Amino acid sequence: MSKVFKKTSGNGHIALYLGKRDFVDHVDSVDVVEGVVKVDSSGLEGRKVYVYLACAFRYGSDDLDVIGLSFRRDIWIKRVQVYPATENPTKTPMLESLLKKVGEQGYPFAFQMPTDLPCSVSLQPGPGDSGKACGVDFEVKAFLANEADNPDEVIDKKDTCRLMIRKIQFAPANNKAGPKAELSKQFMMSDKPVHLEIALEKECYYHGDPITVKVKINNETTKTVKKIKVSVEQLTSVVLYCSDTYTKEVCCQEFAETVNANSTLDKSFQITPLLSNNKEKRGLAVDGRLKDGDTNLASTTLSQGEKEMQGIIISYKVKVNLLVSSGGLLGGLTGSDVTAEVPLTLMSPKPAEV
Repeated sequence: MSKVFKKTSGNGHIALYLGKRDFVDHVDSVDVVEGVVKVDSSGLEGRKVYVYLACAFRYGSDDLDVIGLSFRRDIWIKRVQVYPATENPTKTPMLESLLKKVGEQGYPFAFQMPTDLPCSVSLQPGPGDSGKACGVDFEVKAFLANEADNPDEVIDKKDTCRLMIRKIQFAPANNKAGPKAELSKQFMMSDKPVHLEIALEKECYYHGDPITVKVKINNETTKTVKKIKVSVEQLTSVVLYCSDTYTKEVCCQEFAETVNANSTLDKSFQITPLLSNNKEKRGLAVDGRLKDGDTNLASTTLSQGEKEMQGIIISYKVKVNLLVSSGGLLGGLTGSDVTAEVPLTLMSPKPAEV
């Protein structure tokens, strides 16, 4: 273990130690969150030390808190008492290493997260916004208290220490063939349709990689396809009391390809969705970050099967839009659109050490 993350309470009685702050969701299981609390028992006067792991949805910045109301809802929370010890978690190599570093005052803990919790996601603030971003975050907090679940007990900030952690998913090892979609659209005053077929080369793309979209057009009409637009949309589903989905275009490129009447086109187009091109979009979902460092567009949330997930769920789609112009006496660009879409999985590759 090369690095240890530590946070000490204001009064110095307790200190929280973690060996890592990124925990991987493997879809069927999640890395165990384990650590050690160092307890200076002198002067505790019979009080106990608890640790909790919480997954919360934050829908307002800290500076918006009014009349004691917090703009935060706990999606999942679990507490354990570490001092005096009531449980004895299995001594993994990580815990053994932390206990060796902390010494005799160290008390271990371990949490197993359920698989239906969302990953760490932040909603990008607007240019004039301040404070902590909205989104889903995870925190480990150690605190001194007389009881674990007494809502009336006031916990002094000096008696607490906390570390933010992240729950993350990586792209699956086996990249399958990409999705396809096709449709035919008939127009007024035309006996035959425009056929549009689109396909992605593979199912999953990494952040920053160009996305190749194969487009096949068979224009059997007397009209002309004047333009092809290829775009990527991010769909952010916020699932709390009810479910709302917000769609934001993160990449769009127009190609001046013309497909005349009774003609065909078979061509591939490349587009690259990047967060750097969307810095001003308020509410855009980005991967959760522990500090104000670089991040990506939020990764696709891998399916949890039949389990219903709360929090924020991310998905993407690629859309291909054809502008089909009227070819009559007026000869303008007024006309109809032909649109097809396919799902896109956008994620980070799994690091070698994970």
